[in-house]
Amino acid sequence: MLLLGCLGAAGAYLFLRQSLPRTEGEVPLAGISRPIEILRDAYGIPHIFAASIEDAHFALGYVHAQDRLWQMEMSRRVAAGRLSEILGPGALESDRFLRTLGVRRVAEANLAHYDADTRRLLDAYAAGVNAFIADSPVLPPEFWLTRSSPEPWSAADSVAWVKMMAWDLGTNWRSELLRMQLAKTLPMARIHEFLPPYPGDPVPEIADLRQLYAGIEKQPVGVSFLENPDTTSGSNSWAVSGARSASGKPLLANDPHLGLHAPSVWYFAHLHAPGIEAIGATLPGVPAILIGRNPRIAWGLTNTVSDVQDLYLERLDARFTQREELIKVRGAPDETLTVRASRHGPVISDVLRAALDAAPRGHAVALAWTALAEDDLSMQAILRVAQARDWREFGATLRDLHAPQQNVIYADVEGNIGFIAAGRVPLRKAANDLKGLAPAPGWDARYDWAGYVPYDELPRAFNPPGGSIVNANHKIVPPGYPHHISYEWQSPYRARRIEELLGRQAHALESFSRMQMDVLSLAAKELLPLLLKTKPIDESSNDALKMLAAWDGSMSAERAEPLIFVAWWRELARALYADELGAAFNANWSPRAAFTAAALGAQSRWCDDVRTKRVESCAEIQADALQAALAELRSRYGDPAGWKWGEAHAARHRHRPLTRQRWLAPFFDFAVPTPGDTYTVNVGRSDFNDRAEPFANHHGVSLRMLCDLGDREESLFIHSGGQSGNPLSRHYKSFSAAWARGEYVPMISERSRLEAAGVHLLVLTPRK
Repeated sequence: MLLLGCLGAAGAYLFLRQSLPRTEGEVPLAGISRPIEILRDAYGIPHIFAASIEDAHFALGYVHAQDRLWQMEMSRRVAAGRLSEILGPGALESDRFLRTLGVRRVAEANLAHYDADTRRLLDAYAAGVNAFIADSPVLPPEFWLTRSSPEPWSAADSVAWVKMMAWDLGTNWRSELLRMQLAKTLPMARIHEFLPPYPGDPVPEIADLRQLYAGIEKQPVGVSFLENPDTTSGSNSWAVSGARSASGKPLLANDPHLGLHAPSVWYFAHLHAPGIEAIGATLPGVPAILIGRNPRIAWGLTNTVSDVQDLYLERLDARFTQREELIKVRGAPDETLTVRASRHGPVISDVLRAALDAAPRGHAVALAWTALAEDDLSMQAILRVAQARDWREFGATLRDLHAPQQNVIYADVEGNIGFIAAGRVPLRKAANDLKGLAPAPGWDARYDWAGYVPYDELPRAFNPPGGSIVNANHKIVPPGYPHHISYEWQSPYRARRIEELLGRQAHALESFSRMQMDVLSLAAKELLPLLLKTKPIDESSNDALKMLAAWDGSMSAERAEPLIFVAWWRELARALYADELGAAFNANWSPRAAFTAAALGAQSRWCDDVRTKRVESCAEIQADALQAALAELRSRYGDPAGWKWGEAHAARHRHRPLTRQRWLAPFFDFAVPTPGDTYTVNVGRSDFNDRAEPFANHHGVSLRMLCDLGDREESLFIHSGGQSGNPLSRHYKSFSAAWARGEYVPMISERSRLEAAGVHLLVLTPRK
């Protein structure tokens, strides 16, 4: 029996090995005009050489399908709200929500607004994906484990996935719900303290929410979708002019911050054809190089953190449109979902318990979001950025980037640097006394959007006097800027640190690399003097305080101090606001640096536990929190001599959906020790509410890029996983250890250099 079992496992392994991509020889395919050569380098990066731009995009679809077909299938199903078809009832909550948003429906509507060139490239890409599927390949393991098979790809699938990326980057609706919840128990002054304005900005003057929502009777149950702006998706990007570089030409760095997954969200590729010569990072399922370089320019992305979503309270007698959605469920009866929409957008309270529980009785909650516009042209812009040759063409292309709004940073071979915060931002009326910060009465026209900020008036810079540009999700608008972009910029700790490191000296790729790996936490340095005033309760607390007193705030992987500091902060956060937030606490349990500093200082009333008669002081909750943190660390990690931040803060790359299967997860998930925290340049965010691994790195630097416009062939890239989405491939997680160490892979586009280094050649030929 044992022998038969081993033989069966070996046979299954050998069979599934055939799901790895073919990288050599010739493959005849329908849908291409001339032979396409795909050179794969030692890192598994495909370099596509084609006779037309359509054929190049066909081949990109083909290699995406070769390496990431399961990931693409999951992406398609997430966006369309069709996970339950293969995963069963456990995916119904997600499907109901996505069907209500109507992401896939809007994507289909967008197609009618694209120009002919965009449609050709989208269709060529889909044809490449489908050519791979049509050859009946051996499918990756996930398809066998879920007893599913891929469907033909379509242009709408690509558009829908871009919208899902926009969804990940847009979070304002969550904080709107939180403010509405907090208004039930807290006065406005306390709400503004917990969700403070950007440093140096005044508290926004908005309507008193308790009065606005008078009559609320329901109690919240906690909002699982809420996030702290400090811990939402962000990025770093900076550039210096040739006057500040060793090469005499601009340097550009970019590192987008996203959730860490297995496989990585990114896939590197190179396209060479008439009309395009570009190399960089793509998203499997999307036919474009989103971050990268071409012979004349380099570009990167950071999230603007703009307010592009508003929630509206709708009376139940309002006029709603309705449609029926049929959700197929594996192992259970199909479900018919009635989707309602108001004039503002889809009614999310019908499918999201958090929205329903937060709303006043007798009202629904609808969502307005720029990405749900039927004339959204973002895909058109995304496909063309890589073809831009100068600042004028770059700016003209970004006019069509509507959602998500991004700070698109730029450098070129002529010596220019710049950025444009491209995207649609709603214009809110002067009479709007909520300013997009809380759900608004949908029956009151003063809260309706009045169009969008004109593209030519969006924030931008070109060759600034200081010779540098820094984007780190901080406030990018100057004093007196006439339009509202956001009240929820991320804290400027990363931006300040980048500016410190840039200084006034000349830079090269080596110094930019060191900057990308910098782990000095300015937030930790700010909080340490407050925490070090703590009087220790016991000997272990005294020892910990001595260690922290000698620590400089560097979140180094090999040290114990960062682990002690973050564990202390976690317990302190619980003591500061678990009482005020009640049921909403767990979903909002996070570092909150600016709030914590204020709560331990001028706003010390947060230290009192409102659930007790006694008035607690900051001094005693700090001491108690330290003692509790040390006890938890001993229970988790044993002897303090072995405590290391990097081990507790390992970057967890979790597979969708097999991470939930205990016996399968070890074959698909992977982890690597990492430094950093929420506020370091080398970001690594943890989730305090993760009871199993509260210090693990779940959300961090998904990709790093360095470009020297003096020699573009010296550009360097890395992402956190590997090129393959197949766990049987040696490229599944081949970048992860190098990524954690701060190493890179070269992104060479010259064919002679590629061939000299050694490549595998696959030729796609027209099928006769």
